[in-house]
Amino acid sequence: MIEVPAELAATQSRYNGAAGRAFIAALPGLAARFLDAWALRPDGPSMYGVCALVLPVVRADGTPAALKLQLPDDESTGEPVALRAWNGDGAVRLLAHDPPTGTMLLERLDPARTLAALPDVHEATLVIGRLLARLTARPAPPGLRRLADLAPALLDRTPPALVRVADPAARALLADCAAALREVAAEPGDRLLHWDLHFANVLAAERAPWLAIDPKPLAGDPGFELLPALANRFDPADVRHRFDALTAVLALDRHRARAWTLARVLQNCVWQTETGQPPSPEHLHIARALRNTA
Repeated sequence: MIEVPAELAATQSRYNGAAGRAFIAALPGLAARFLDAWALRPDGPSMYGVCALVLPVVRADGTPAALKLQLPDDESTGEPVALRAWNGDGAVRLLAHDPPTGTMLLERLDPARTLAALPDVHEATLVIGRLLARLTARPAPPGLRRLADLAPALLDRTPPALVRVADPAARALLADCAAALREVAAEPGDRLLHWDLHFANVLAAERAPWLAIDPKPLAGDPGFELLPALANRFDPADVRHRFDALTAVLALDRHRARAWTLARVLQNCVWQTETGQPPSPEHLHIARALRNTA
């Protein structure tokens, strides 16, 4: 019997409403279906995040694997496409996929050893940069979300969102982020982006020291990848150092990387404002730290 964590049920209900509750109700049956169909044996307690339930399993040939069950949406439907394109180069390997349900069988990594636990944050940032250099080296396959579409839509959403920001200084800062986005929006890029490569989304593995998991892929400019590594394990005194390290490892044009990072701050803060939250103080600090970066 598969037990669904209460926290996963709560987040699915909060973010996805009736569809999330239906997904949670179907999870035990869905898990049983794929354990049988893919000849898998459960091999330890389940793991979960905001969106997915992950079951450690063993395949019929004795190979450890992980069964990932999630509700398909605009972000997650591209995950198997990206994992196939990377084919294990810097990211977890996809072993099987069921398109109608979004269920995936992945190679087993070590969930107890994440980059979030590496004591040296500067070394962890370099690991992120090296992984991003490998992941973004490929052009994005067809059919993924595109920064070319997200950027103009974000600029359209910005004016009504700014009206709801009470702090004039924060409102002016986000307007500057929108101005930076306008500078680069005409050249959105075509690389395969992970979009969510923060420290907890990097796990240790036997075949490589570190591998990326949980992409929310899109096609775009690698500069749009940097914010998670600046905001996760946040240190206000370390923003510029991390930005400098990431842009150096990725050999990015600093002006464009700055603009796309400010665009990513804008994206997060507009979403927060639209959902009735104030803009994140951490994201606002990052924008202030980078606004005048040469």
